[in-house]
Amino acid sequence: MHAYNRVPSSGQSSPSAPSSPRLRSKPAPRFPAPKTLPQHLASRFLSLLLRRQGIFLFAPLIYISAVLFYINTLDFHSLPPPHYAPPGSVYRSPQLYANLRPQMDSDNSNADAISTIWRNSYKGGEWRPCIDKSSRGLPESNGYIYIEANGGLNQQRTSICNAVAVAGYLNATLIIPHFHFHSIWRDPRIIRISPFANRLSFDAPPAVQRLRCLANYEALRFSNPILSLGQTLVARMKERSANNSGKYISVHLRFEEDMVAFSCCIYDGGDKEKIDMDAARERGWRGKFTKRGKVIHPGAIRINGKCPLTPLEVGLMLRGMGFGKSTSIYLASGKIYDSERHMKPLLEMFPLLQTKEMLTSYEELAPFQNYSSRMAAIDYTVCLHSEVFVTTQGGNFPHFLLGHRRFLYGGHSRTIRPDKRKLALLYDNPNIGWKSFKRQMLNVRAHSDSKGIEIKRPSDSLYSVPCPDCMRRSNKTEVLKSSLAT
Repeated sequence: MHAYNRVPSSGQSSPSAPSSPRLRSKPAPRFPAPKTLPQHLASRFLSLLLRRQGIFLFAPLIYISAVLFYINTLDFHSLPPPHYAPPGSVYRSPQLYANLRPQMDSDNSNADAISTIWRNSYKGGEWRPCIDKSSRGLPESNGYIYIEANGGLNQQRTSICNAVAVAGYLNATLIIPHFHFHSIWRDPRIIRISPFANRLSFDAPPAVQRLRCLANYEALRFSNPILSLGQTLVARMKERSANNSGKYISVHLRFEEDMVAFSCCIYDGGDKEKIDMDAARERGWRGKFTKRGKVIHPGAIRINGKCPLTPLEVGLMLRGMGFGKSTSIYLASGKIYDSERHMKPLLEMFPLLQTKEMLTSYEELAPFQNYSSRMAAIDYTVCLHSEVFVTTQGGNFPHFLLGHRRFLYGGHSRTIRPDKRKLALLYDNPNIGWKSFKRQMLNVRAHSDSKGIEIKRPSDSLYSVPCPDCMRRSNKTEVLKSSLAT
């Protein structure tokens, strides 16, 4: 069928002559709309070139180059997530617990991890503290050093220890730090360093390292009220652990509201959780998480092992690692987010679990209740003397405890630091059987830090790896005497 043009002509219409065919040039390639200045300039330059006929010989090459340039300018971190959920990206731990609980409760294995986990930990030998405490006459001071100890409890500890080391090395007088600086000093010889916590290299000269050791492991002490209550809680935990010869494990759990909010991870709290977390992020980090163009992928955060473990996930991990229902646990933590819901499964798995609030009366804890650093110091003391320390998140608290426990226990850490990337994958399989799950968890435990002995490398912190700067290897006679004494 042919198309006709109807053009009025003397009142009659006749078929119009077919128009002569016209040569049509191939349309220029279409590129994604430029968003940045480099993309815009590249697009304009390509358009100018394509208007010239001779350039068609090079059009394919230019097109490929332009596409590659455009791809390189893309920010793939801001692309929308895929429609499918990659393994480990979704919080499915409640479903896993529901599936495993019947098999877990019927597991009558006799060997409890608390009595077997350190069976082979001393194969690397034993170390003992070796800190120079000799007091020699002090020469005249070269001046004064004043520092601001910034941050929380253990960051302040870093500041103080590093300041002692620097002052000793420079033969200067260290002024006791004021944690809130007041500009009252007028002596021109005073050096003020703020903030100070992480200004000193980990790989310092031996003289500096020895001063750090002395300050951290010998000189620094909590105040008597904190130390007294901490020791009281240690004694009470040992009393409640009589079925395990007075041995208990401690768990540092970071599942407070601010920690969960900052992580941007998604759990199973639905709309209420989203509202709570959005409000917490706005209170604590006004505008940080709502900047224009900022895209957050909770699934990727979980896969990378960056999500705080829930109390439920901690319980599953410990039961899978061989810690039985009769294990005594001390939980070091702030206020758990949505604690009634999240703590219920952990208490089901470990009914002997205790916190400082559960171990003390209101009157005992009242002087410390409104001070986060004092509460952290109490937790630190109880964790320090536990048989096993379990850390679920990074930070200064486990960093210092790791080294302090090595210093007290012959160079062995007796610490479990799980690989949370592996945990994310394991918890994403609700259909796994208990035997398989337990086998996988024992593997995670074996590759954790339970090996104990570790020698400091140049990039390591002396506060977490005290060997050999603060300790020396014991000879066979000393090891024999130590074993007989215990």
